[in-house]
Amino acid sequence: MNAFPTLSAAIWIPILFGLGVLALGNDRHANVARTVSLIGALAGLVATLPLFFQFDRSTADLQFVESRPWIDWLAASYHLGVDGLSVWFVLLTAFITFIVVIAGWEVIEERVAQYMASFLILSGLMIGVFTALDGLLFYVFFEATLIPMYIIIGVWGGPRRVYAAFKFFLYTLLGSLLTLVALIYLYLQSGSFSILEWHRLPLSMQEQTLIFLAFLMAFAVKVPMWPVHTWLPDAHVEAPTGGSVVLAAIMLKLGAYGFLRFSLPIAPDASQDLAWLMIGLSLVAVVYIGLVALVQTDMKKLVAYSSIAHMGFVTLGFFIFNPMGVQGAIVQMISHGFVSGAMFLCIGVLYDRLHSRNIADYGGVVNTMPKFAALFILFAMANK
Repeated sequence: MNAFPTLSAAIWIPILFGLGVLALGNDRHANVARTVSLIGALAGLVATLPLFFQFDRSTADLQFVESRPWIDWLAASYHLGVDGLSVWFVLLTAFITFIVVIAGWEVIEERVAQYMASFLILSGLMIGVFTALDGLLFYVFFEATLIPMYIIIGVWGGPRRVYAAFKFFLYTLLGSLLTLVALIYLYLQSGSFSILEWHRLPLSMQEQTLIFLAFLMAFAVKVPMWPVHTWLPDAHVEAPTGGSVVLAAIMLKLGAYGFLRFSLPIAPDASQDLAWLMIGLSLVAVVYIGLVALVQTDMKKLVAYSSIAHMGFVTLGFFIFNPMGVQGAIVQMISHGFVSGAMFLCIGVLYDRLHSRNIADYGGVVNTMPKFAALFILFAMANK
């Protein structure tokens, strides 16, 4: 255990700041809420910097490991750690949260404290997902991320925000129920919630297949894969700019990360056996959803559908069982996190000025905002 709990700091600093901002209450303290939120987001980002500068790239072992008793009678522990995969998502999450707080500085005028607090708390929960090495702890963080995002969409979203928020919540919650059953089964087989022990657990082909399908229910919805993707365009269209940025840049990666941390190492034989299914669904997402994106007139829907197609490349890379495919999928996840977030920020800038997401209304932007247009084109090119 490290003398200084780096991962705990990365998780709990934004959460504690979020609770502090939430305590500020009404909009009379809006400027204070903005300032405290910015300090909290910056502190959370600074807390993750040791992960980058002190990370040992010469080993594949888990680093910055923390382990403390949690629920003794369930053999569940507060067990955290990062490797060469998860460390990048922790850094990405902290950075995107800092950007989102700045992006909402002037745009959000009502319930400012609650808005900022939701993103700070969500940031800590998502970092918890990427660092948890205990199955029960992972599930708690994984499900808890639904609450702040549900509030963000439902309170600060567009005209159909309640419908979009309910659809997002129900899809992701129902998809996770079978995953909970799989986690309980693995606990009964191993006597522990340790994810590392589950990786070494000898399971029959039938057990692996059922566990893989159970995990698929949650992670496919979260990615999202076709045909359980329909909640994402609605959520993006109705969510405020900050919500769309976090949703595309980080929350979609939770499902792909779950495949790498759970499905592939715990059920390797079933993953190989069902690779045809995953490849087929991924190709449908790449081709069919890509064509759907081409006919969109709403800019947010266009980027939302393109995100589904891009995540199709990610799952395709995982299940062709090729080192270059997996490496390319991970790079795609990180790059998509930056580029899709940048695209939604650009759309937010245009929407704040034109109050329209219709692509036809954006003609002539290059004449009035040439530098912005150049950046938009750069991000659009990077998006492909």
